[in-house]
Amino acid sequence: MTDKKKTIGSGKKVGALVSGLNVLRYMVKCPVPVGVSQVARDVGISPSTCFNILRTLVLEGLLDFDSEAKTYSINYGLLELTEGLSKSDRLIQFLKPQLSQIALAHRITATLWRRSGEDRAVLVDRTYADSAVRIHMPIGQRLPIFIGAMGRCAASTSGLSKEAIRQKFTSLRWENPPEFEEFWDDVGRAHTLGYAIDRDHFVRGVTSVAAPILFDSSGQLTLIASAVGFSGQFSEATLDALAKELLEVRDSSR
Repeated sequence: MTDKKKTIGSGKKVGALVSGLNVLRYMVKCPVPVGVSQVARDVGISPSTCFNILRTLVLEGLLDFDSEAKTYSINYGLLELTEGLSKSDRLIQFLKPQLSQIALAHRITATLWRRSGEDRAVLVDRTYADSAVRIHMPIGQRLPIFIGAMGRCAASTSGLSKEAIRQKFTSLRWENPPEFEEFWDDVGRAHTLGYAIDRDHFVRGVTSVAAPILFDSSGQLTLIASAVGFSGQFSEATLDALAKELLEVRDSSR
């Protein structure tokens, strides 16, 4: 068995397949639609080979082609290739381009958090703007799920009573804690609007906007998108625009 694995592992690669996979990996990570020339240049293959690969991927339903802009972008047909993964794992991969666009457009950090147990969330993906100064969070970071903008979203979808939320709220550590009644009002707004905002409470000088993305079969929130930046970056108009874009991410996952 070991010798057989070695033989297979050391065999010659199929060049056309390797090029196709490299193009597909590139497209999955690409934050915006791109043309043939850019893909060929970034992947390191000839434009003619790249064109044939992209055209094939479009015909197979894995990419979309914009005939007016002459650009390519990923198609949710790619989900068929990941049926062995959980829905949240697949969404993490396929929401990345949208979150990258948000991060670049607003020069902020866009994140995806997955529920871990009853009261925690773990950072499973994040993308940054190309800025000299930015908010950094490591993959795997854990936070209380009821804190910040994320916490207002979690509370708004939890079905818990006001007193149950109050008990969870009292155990949270904020740099600048809001009054509970203010937090509870924000929870109500999050339930109505579909998103929540935390400005200078969880961390002074930092603002976050969050929206629920995915629920499990029992209706429990399992995946949350959040956009985080320095408070001075945001006006009311930019916060509204950011919230709208996060809701578009939510809607695209359904």
